[in-house]
Amino acid sequence: MKKILITGSNGLLGQKLVELLKNEGKSEIIATARGENRLPYTDGYTFKKMDITDREEVLSVIKAAKPDVVINTAAMTNVDQCESDKDNCWAQNVTAVEYLIEACKASDSFLLHLSTDFIFDGTEGPYKEEAEANPLSFYGWSKWAGEKLILHSDIKWAIARTVLVYGIAHDMSRSNIILWVKKSLEEGKKINVVTDQWRTPTLAEDLAKGCALIAEKEAAGIFNISGEQLLNPYQMANLTADFFNLDKTLIAEATAATFSQPAKRPPKTGFDISKAKKVLGYQPKSFQEGIALLAEQIKK
Repeated sequence: MKKILITGSNGLLGQKLVELLKNEGKSEIIATARGENRLPYTDGYTFKKMDITDREEVLSVIKAAKPDVVINTAAMTNVDQCESDKDNCWAQNVTAVEYLIEACKASDSFLLHLSTDFIFDGTEGPYKEEAEANPLSFYGWSKWAGEKLILHSDIKWAIARTVLVYGIAHDMSRSNIILWVKKSLEEGKKINVVTDQWRTPTLAEDLAKGCALIAEKEAAGIFNISGEQLLNPYQMANLTADFFNLDKTLIAEATAATFSQPAKRPPKTGFDISKAKKVLGYQPKSFQEGIALLAEQIKK
């Protein structure tokens, strides 16, 4: 039985991964996070406290666990916060990766690291795996620096890059475009949604599945794991309104320039996922199917 250690198990992807691997029942799972365990159940996995920015902790937890695979989902992902708190961003997205590489080398573990479309400048998306990186934000630079550490390491590794992940966490701690649009329109609020940013939005469950497929095969290299449809937020908002039969006249078109955000966003990213489909058998849900899944989860 493969032993898989997950970092950031309290996060959205971390939660979905623990759940998926537990239900598949093919691996021994060690969930790790910086704070207390926030998963709503305690069976089917072991929880260990591990702060990825603490070298000693990373080395001792991974040495004790001796996992076959480490999946690093922990990161500082708030793009604007990364711009204002660069030290913390670098500690979590770069220095921590050095510690994980060191620990994986010592225990001969395969490292699967999560990365992002924000390593690109968004001038020629959708991107293939071998496209040239050119980050626009400090967050993007930190994730690109983390990738380079792995590329130049001598461990067994894979990088899963993803785009605009949406889903529902157990404690409903994070909103997403679907929940925001649904709530706003139900309350009769007018919303301004951008038309000039393009993404291939990724359902958290699909991303977890893609990571599980890489871990199972220990498939080395870089993989784009995202949704398949290239959409802008205005289209996503309209599809959400259609699904819940809400008033679309409340949705107004806007451009990214209307919003003042500290960090620059790439205008058009999105991924070509043909490699993941061919090599891993990865098959994401459509955005409409994603909305339907979230609607089911909200009912529960």
